Amino acid sequence: MNLDDEVCYCFHVTRRKLINFARREQPRVASQMSQCGGAGTGCGWCIPFVKQIHRQVTAAEASPDLETLTAEEYARRRAEYVRSGAGTPPPGATPLP
Repeated sequence: MNLDDEVCYCFHVTRRKLINFARREQPRVASQMSQCGGAGTGCGWCIPFVKQIHRQVTAAEASPDLETLTAEEYARRRAEYVRSGAGTPPPGATPLP
């Protein structure tokens, strides 16, 4: 994924925003990443990815790589997640592909 691709489709939070938040605020636990635009508090799809960014940034790794997923693949997987009934996006979330 590119830095400007959305990780949290519910609240339109990009990978860049999450990385910068983690570097600047240095949250002690991954759940504090939700203070970055509400990431992870909507349908829940992005929680594992937000945790991954937190883990990589706090471990001082050079450039967090979100499993080398393309933005299209990430969106497709989220759509499958939501359609399976695992989460419900809030009003205003990015529509499913």
